[in-house]
Amino acid sequence: MDTTTDILIVGGGLNGPTLALAAARIGLSSTVIDARSDGARRSDNFDGRSYALALASVRMLDALGLWASLKDNAQPMNEIKVSDGRAGDAEVFLGLHFNSAEIEEGPMGHMLEDRYLRRALLEAMTQSPLITHLAGETVVDHAVTPSGASVTLASGDTLKGRLIVGADGRKSGTGQRAGVQRTEWDYPQTALVCAIAHEKPHNGVAHQLFMPSGPLAILPLTGNRSSIVWSERSALAAEINALPEDDYLTVLRPRFGDFLGEISLAGERFTYPLGLTVANRFIADRLALVGDAAHGMHPIAGQGLNAGLRDVAALAHVIEHANRRGEDFASPQVLARYEQWRKFDTATLLTATDVFNRLFSNDNPILRAGRDLGMALLNAVPSARRSFIREAAGLNGDLPDLMAG
Repeated sequence: MDTTTDILIVGGGLNGPTLALAAARIGLSSTVIDARSDGARRSDNFDGRSYALALASVRMLDALGLWASLKDNAQPMNEIKVSDGRAGDAEVFLGLHFNSAEIEEGPMGHMLEDRYLRRALLEAMTQSPLITHLAGETVVDHAVTPSGASVTLASGDTLKGRLIVGADGRKSGTGQRAGVQRTEWDYPQTALVCAIAHEKPHNGVAHQLFMPSGPLAILPLTGNRSSIVWSERSALAAEINALPEDDYLTVLRPRFGDFLGEISLAGERFTYPLGLTVANRFIADRLALVGDAAHGMHPIAGQGLNAGLRDVAALAHVIEHANRRGEDFASPQVLARYEQWRKFDTATLLTATDVFNRLFSNDNPILRAGRDLGMALLNAVPSARRSFIREAAGLNGDLPDLMAG
């Protein structure tokens, strides 16, 4: 195989297929090289993973023709309550309250299960004549010239294109092969992730509870279910995850509280270590990085996927506008526009998540009093509250075309 395509996308998770669809929208062909099998991607099993999609991300999925098939399985987030909590008082609200009614655009975001988003992306790629999806394939090498790029697959085949995009995760082989260095550190925390069923309706309210060992997010899913992202000290997290289901819930209940009534597990549970990582460059010769290949952050603000989709939308915007001007969209000058656009926003978001996690993941009485006072003051100022709501919805800043609505 010696195939020529416009864009070679390494990584078949969420950001890679989304970029392929965005490229097809402007008439560009792409090949998505996916290490996982097609069957694994299409699995209908609910494994507990869900995403908090900001309004700007929902707009992007709508512009790509995906939202119509997704919205019936998505849960609007009408309110967000942020509390400085302790185990046993999760139902007590002592912090910030954001309500979608304070902005004109509607719900600030939606919760969507991973299985629905992945299948929608796969189906849309299948239907596009401009997209080739190579499942169960990996890239072992790549090369660039002034006029093009190529990747070598583990099978021995070579694919040619104009631009290589790495959407292959925090340990991006694409970035490593391009010599891109990373700045990174680990947190002494591990995220426990699961979905729960509960007795009472959540009414579309998301909760972020700041516990001494780390944040606990309770995010509304369809029906009487919620997604849990629970940060604990790593040693304790390993012990909790190893417990039988009933004992696991016994540990969760006092942290969760009883404001939603009785709870039970509604899917698989799993863990992942928490850390911060950012590529020192988002581009190289005829190459760009998006999503976790460019940056990975603490889940404290639920912005990981949203930041990746913003990368994809910004790169698609830069490519489209360069094409209109007759430029080589993979040239250093064009890719530099993408890097400049996304690096500042990313640095700001990474810094914010790092500072908030360090500030709130402790039980220091002085810090606790200061942060509680700060949240109370912010909650009392409507203009500041509205600004935070728009930030959570992804509506602030210079929006790429696909997110502008």
